[in-house]
Amino acid sequence: MKHSSTENVQLPIYEDLVREHGDAVAEAQLAAERTQHQAAELLGGQDAAPQPEWRGTLP
Repeated sequence: MKHSSTENVQLPIYEDLVREHGDAVAEAQLAAERTQHQAAELLGGQDAAPQPEWRGTLP
């Protein structure tokens, strides 16, 4: 069976790494969204959209 590149396929190795080390990609995306929101608040104020609640920890 051939998978298309747009299909969301989770590989077992990735799932194992996420379990062992956390989901670095998701954490980085959330950190980037928080940073973008903070920058928008500092630069413009009212145009900053509400961000999802942070559910992880960053150093």
